[in-house]
Formats: sequence, C-alpha cells, structure tokens
Amino acid sequence: MSHSVVGQRIPRMDAVLQVTGQSRYGADYSRPGMLYAKALRSQHAHARIQGIDTSRAEKLAGVQAVLTAKDFPLNRFGLTHKDQPILADDKVRYRGDALAVVAASSWEAAEEALGLIQVDYAPLPAVFDPLEAMKPEAPKVHADSNIATHHKIRFGDIERGFKESDVIFEEKIATPMVEHAHLEPHAAIAEMSPMGELLITTSSMRPFAFAADIGEILKIPMHKIKLATSAVGGGFGGKNEITIEPYIALLAMKTGRPVKMAFTREDEFEVSTVRHPYITNYKSGLKRDGTLVARQVEIISDSGAYVSFGYSTLSKACIHAAGPYRIPYIAIDGYLVYTNNPVGGAMRGFGVTQLGFAYEVHMETIAAEMGLDPVEFRLKNIFVDNSSLPTGQVVQTVTLTECIQQAMHLAGWEREVKIL
Repeated sequence: MSHSVVGQRIPRMDAVLQVTGQSRYGADYSRPGMLYAKALRSQHAHARIQGIDTSRAEKLAGVQAVLTAKDFPLNRFGLTHKDQPILADDKVRYRGDALAVVAASSWEAAEEALGLIQVDYAPLPAVFDPLEAMKPEAPKVHADSNIATHHKIRFGDIERGFKESDVIFEEKIATPMVEHAHLEPHAAIAEMSPMGELLITTSSMRPFAFAADIGEILKIPMHKIKLATSAVGGGFGGKNEITIEPYIALLAMKTGRPVKMAFTREDEFEVSTVRHPYITNYKSGLKRDGTLVARQVEIISDSGAYVSFGYSTLSKACIHAAGPYRIPYIAIDGYLVYTNNPVGGAMRGFGVTQLGFAYEVHMETIAAEMGLDPVEFRLKNIFVDNSSLPTGQVVQTVTLTECIQQAMHLAGWEREVKIL
C-alpha cells in the first residue's frame, strides 16, 4: 500500500526559514520604545526575607518600573502544588529565586538598578541531599515535611514473592541532575494592544497553558490575553512552564510600553528547571533458571525547591520502574523530596529516562552475577501480548521480542559482539 505521508520523505515546513536565517526566535523580537527587564536573584540557598528596599533603583535614570511580590494579584503557581512564588515573598529557597524585577530603557540600566536593590536576609540552614532532607530533623524547605508526595504501587504480595524466590539481588543506582542546555535561552516580549489586550510572544512549548497561568496570576480573563509562540530554539521540556512571562506581562501593563526579557546563559544554568536527580534502590527475586519472581523499587526524586512537574514525572517513573518484564510480585514507592537545589521540571523521557537506565543496569548486574546471557535473560522475562503493567493495565499487543531479535541481528550479536 502506498501512502502520501507515512514512509515518505516530507520536507520540513520550516526548513527554508531555518537554513536561510529567517526564523524569528524569542530574542529576535523588538518593538519601538520597548523596555528591557532583568530580575534580581537570591545568592542564598535558603534565607528568610526581612525586607526589600527598591527606592534607590526606582530613582535611577532610565528605570521605568520595579516589581516585587506584592505587585502580583496571585503570587503562586505550579502544575499540582501551587508552591512556587512568582517573586519570593517570605523566603528564598534556592540560589536563583527571583526577588524583584526591573524594567529600564536599556539592558545596562536594568543591570545597574539591580545592584541598587537592598535585601535584608536572615540566612537559614539549607539541605542539598534528598536523603538528608527526608530525616525529621532536616531543615524544612516548606511547611512541616520535605516529602512533597509519596507514590505507591502494589502488584501482588511482595513478601510472598521474595519467599518464593531462590536468589535475591539488591542494588542502588543513582542518576544525576541534567540541564537542558538548549541553544536558545528563554526570551519573550510583552505589550498592550490599543484594544487593551495583553500581547505576549515567547519561546514556549505550551502556549495555551502559559496563557492560562498568566491569566490566573494577573487576574485577567483569557480572552484578553493573546499569546504567540516564536520559533523555539530547543526546549526538551525546559520551556514547558512560565518563567519570565508574568514579569514582562505585568510590566507592560504598568508602563504601557513593550517589555522584553531574555535569560543569559548563566541564567539558564542557575534558574531554569533541570532533569530530576534520582536515587533508586532495587531488590529483585528470581528462580535459579533466571525467571523473575519479585521486584521492589524505592525511588527518591530530588525535586529541588519546588514541585513544578515533579509529581507527574515521578508518577510516570513509578509506573515504569519495574521495567517491561513479567514479574508476578511488584512493590514500588516513589518519594518526591524538597531540597534547596535547583528546581526539577520536565525533560524528555519524563522520569522514565532515569528509571530505564536504572532497571537495565540492574538487569545487567543480575545476568552477570547469575552467568546468564543478558539478551536471553531479557527475552525470557520480557512482556508478551496481554501482559499486565504493575498498575493492572493490560498491554494487548507487544512486539518487544521482535524488536530485540532484530536489534540482535543488526548488532551482530550472533557473532558475539559485546554491547558497551
């Protein structure tokens, strides 16, 4: 059967624009008479805010407006927990929390104004290790507990599974924090239309979600917000939630002038969200012939200062934690833990990346210890048609066996080529 699209080499719609340099990214936009915005960020990982004095900055030549937390109708946002301030109010929770934003006639004037803002801090003990943060005596990032959420999945009686096992393997596997490092930094411009609409052009992966968040934060009806997406010079999940947009939106409303803001590369590494570091503890029970019987997994996710996408990311990680293997008894516990580290957010793979690495490392360890061929060991336990996930969902059609066999053939596994 011939298809017009599937299996065909279709030119990218934006290919000509890209190769001729005509694509317009967030930093490429400008407007006559626009202002330039910069944010003052905390150099403390954890501190109580006792006062912010912006009076000197407001008097600097070229400065048109200065915002602090009190200027926002709603100073909280978040996908599930609404725990992150637009501008820090009671305290800062990581190096990079924004405390004030300045709009000025030039980047230089905005930068100079930041140096004139006085912040009275009362430093607090900080915690950077999620294992330490889980202890009752650890400094509290929020409220009474640093455990933001606990996901649990149970599939059969795990204790019975270990009793029925002939051998048991335990292993701790950790994955690090990862910065998206997309070529284009966050950049956006906001302005008011003659009709009183708020117009925002931003490098965004989720424009409708951005508009909804901005409407809620600024108490503006959605029909008054027109949000357009510029060409996105890389995102990978890192442009999935609002960053600079609320600042420039409110500044445009207050000044009546277009306002532009863009992260520097230093801002990207200090402020933007990262892939969550995970600590995983695996315990697997098997029969002597290599049949998997039981698997227990503990996942400790470092959420950083706020939840962001951590709840849904950990949820997906837990669902996939046991791997694509038929295991009669499974127990999974996932803990999302507050620390004073950078904020963990969305990144490609969305939690499954860390766990996919972890459970395959664990499978390699087991195969090596039991003297099993690692491919044959996987094929013996891999999902087949109508296998059940730990959640009870039945996967009706599974082609993993065929995929592995084809990969073996292409890799020359039959010639004893080793997988690195």
